[in-house]
Amino acid sequence: MGKGNKNGFVTGVLKGFGRTSLWLCFLVMAGWATLAICYSDVPRSLRYFVTGLFAAGSLAALTVGYRRLTAKLVFLAGFAAVLAWWLLAPPSNERHWQPDVALLPFAETDGGLVTIHNIRDIDYLSETDYTVRYYDRTFELAKMRSVDLFVVYWGSPFIAHTMLSFGFEGGEYVCFSIETRKEVGEEYSAVKGFFKQYELIYIAGDERDLVRLRTNYRGEEVYLYRLRASVDLAREVFLDYLRTMNSLKEKPEWYNALTSNCTTNIRGHTAPYNPGARFDWRIIINGYVDRLVYDRGVVDRSLPFEELKKRSLINEKARKAGNNPAFSRLIRKGLPVDDGHGN
Repeated sequence: MGKGNKNGFVTGVLKGFGRTSLWLCFLVMAGWATLAICYSDVPRSLRYFVTGLFAAGSLAALTVGYRRLTAKLVFLAGFAAVLAWWLLAPPSNERHWQPDVALLPFAETDGGLVTIHNIRDIDYLSETDYTVRYYDRTFELAKMRSVDLFVVYWGSPFIAHTMLSFGFEGGEYVCFSIETRKEVGEEYSAVKGFFKQYELIYIAGDERDLVRLRTNYRGEEVYLYRLRASVDLAREVFLDYLRTMNSLKEKPEWYNALTSNCTTNIRGHTAPYNPGARFDWRIIINGYVDRLVYDRGVVDRSLPFEELKKRSLINEKARKAGNNPAFSRLIRKGLPVDDGHGN
């Protein structure tokens, strides 16, 4: 093959690769926009009609009409319209909320004292049969002693729910769960979580509520890791949580399964006070987040990780503790790094 022919071949391959890449990009854009319409708040009959119309138009533009500039421009205009509509969709605090997320928590500070209002403390008979209760509590920042990580598995080992709990002198804890704020009759969907279907809520709760719900009533696997964080760092993260919690009461935000969820937001609260922290893929595939904190030395490393994880499973302890007022102490009993760390 001559030099000119060889260059022409390479050029042809690169052009073909570029065209294929562009087509795949358009295909992803079409798929995202179709799902965004499908999971919108538009009335069902109209929503399905518009979804079908957009999908059919996109398919035509990306197949039979793909070589025509006009078809590409029409597709891009349609995509831009859907994207603009999606970006401008406003979140709200005024919906018919499920009882367990109907009341938003907020905090007030007075020097070194922090009062958290509407700490959730639900009394459960079952996962769906419960009495919602709240209380207010004042914490002294100078008496903060610990911060712990809960990792909760409800199905796939690749995805988990994560919660942070802050401990104070005297065995008091306040746990934060970053969740979807669901309306009455609404169920969580991992797919819908990407498409502005749920507002974001920071639940400040008693561990007998947030933890016991998952261990004793949902039957999920719950692991409790005692974090090796300095008290100063724990206080900064705690106050950062409260700022976001207060902000959400005044200005609601959307939950997003990829960019604004339980684990990415924990990283958002901790990263400003830990500049050396690097992003890691396990923040997204967060079923491995416990291995991440182990690798970074944030938890006890005197044991192999597999043994640490085995000993950090608290379901049996939580079931035995039940609604005992000493629930938080009992679920921590015997955990690694248990020496004077809140017990």
